[in-house]
Amino acid sequence: MDMIPQLMEGSSAYGVTNLNIISNNSSSVTGATAGEATQPPSSSSSPSVNSSRYENQKRRDWNTFGQYLRNHRPPLSLSRCSGAHVLEFLRYLDQFGKTKVHTNVCHFYGHPNPPAPCPCPLRQAWGSLDALIGRLRAAFEENGGKPETNPFGARAVRLYLREVRDMQSKARGVSYEKKKRKRPLLPSSASSSSAVASHQQFQMLPSTTSTTQLKFEK
Repeated sequence: MDMIPQLMEGSSAYGVTNLNIISNNSSSVTGATAGEATQPPSSSSSPSVNSSRYENQKRRDWNTFGQYLRNHRPPLSLSRCSGAHVLEFLRYLDQFGKTKVHTNVCHFYGHPNPPAPCPCPLRQAWGSLDALIGRLRAAFEENGGKPETNPFGARAVRLYLREVRDMQSKARGVSYEKKKRKRPLLPSSASSSSAVASHQQFQMLPSTTSTTQLKFEK
């Protein structure tokens, strides 16, 4: 395969050097993300446009994975594809990544913005791999695959993505943990707290009951 263009990362394009794929097929698998990065944001974008981009990207990913299986040695059919073959595919893509992942002996390990270049390898970003697996998992079932035999949903694939996320998070100093949203104050609790405050303020007011009774008796 001379080249398999980008499937995932915004500015990356990757090719397969050990497999023989006709070069004119490579131009049909260009990534949608790279095009989106160069286009200015449009205020007229609609959900249908975003949906069509997702569907086009999913179709390209599915065609490229099928091409990968056909040029595998030995060739693999989709029915024989397992989670192990998906992991082999993901590891293979790493050589075409554009994300610097520092090793634990690098001076910039855990540094989100390194001040100087380093010889650490480039890898596919975890977010790109995660999005790719999501698209391929959906495409597998849309093309007649059964959910229980979906190789992209295998436990080994999920564990691999989790390991990549944790490893890249530590090496690049980037946190992937979602921030917990603060729950808004419920109206009932707010009204009850205001009622308590009003009651406390009322108790602090000077009492006028005894003075009024004395004046009435006179």
